[in-house]
Amino acid sequence: MQVTTPYLLAVIAVTAIVTIFTRAVPFLFFARTDRPPDYILYLGKVLPPAVMAMLLIFSVRTASVYAYPHGIPEFASLALVVLLHVWKRNTLLSIAGGTILYMILVQLIFN
Repeated sequence: MQVTTPYLLAVIAVTAIVTIFTRAVPFLFFARTDRPPDYILYLGKVLPPAVMAMLLIFSVRTASVYAYPHGIPEFASLALVVLLHVWKRNTLLSIAGGTILYMILVQLIFN
């Protein structure tokens, strides 16, 4: 399949529409009440850790402890993410710190 300019514009348009829609839906459903329903509050509490757990599994699923570099970049970055999050409780800092360390390890040290 050849990627053409109209195709790319259509993909961008569909992506923009879906993004706007997903951002607007909560306001359409919950604008009338002062407090969201209990199940929404529950999802707000359990989904972030669940997503982080899925990202954790996804990020270390291909790390091999038997072959060079023995999973060191993945597990060192994971340890940094945990330490930063326990220390500062800042998700953005934790993810950015782990990503930067991982990139440094795989690009400069274990290349």
